[in-house]
Amino acid sequence: MAHEKAGRPAEAEPVKYLVAVLMQNDLDPVEELFPALESILGRVDFHGTPHRFDVSDYYEDEMGPGLVRLIASFEPLGSPTKLVKVKLDTTVVEERFAADTGRTVNIDPGYMDYHKVVLASFTQGPQKIYLDEGVYADPLMLFQHGEFVSLPWTFPDFKSGYYTSDLTAIRKIYKEARRDGSL
Repeated sequence: MAHEKAGRPAEAEPVKYLVAVLMQNDLDPVEELFPALESILGRVDFHGTPHRFDVSDYYEDEMGPGLVRLIASFEPLGSPTKLVKVKLDTTVVEERFAADTGRTVNIDPGYMDYHKVVLASFTQGPQKIYLDEGVYADPLMLFQHGEFVSLPWTFPDFKSGYYTSDLTAIRKIYKEARRDGSL
């Protein structure tokens, strides 16, 4: 018999799904992109202001210069076990927006819980945890002592603090939904 402190299997706590979208500045996410994402994740309940993506030129060969990134979140809350399906479904949306030269939008879906922000990825890394179907969970930020804290592998634009107010606003919405029992 297991010791009482060993814990017992339990359902995961609900999480707040979000996306980090990298795109050309002339794309109107509200009119063009959000409807496609809402069909996967539910209604957009928050989106931040696009910030210039000037910390790397990694995506310029494929997507061109002048990129911006924005963060958006969705209702209702969901299970973190959906992350694989969400990553696969948002990849279909990327393909829908692609041009001859490649993607015009890069969608990094993920989730927030009380303790962290996790993004889904198709690439391996020492901190990434394999989930299923080629999808990895990439812990991006921790919430400690009342603030978001970056990790050694956190993307430079997230480390810069560009999205701190967005993540803080999303966390507030998440906490309210948890308090209200919204699923």
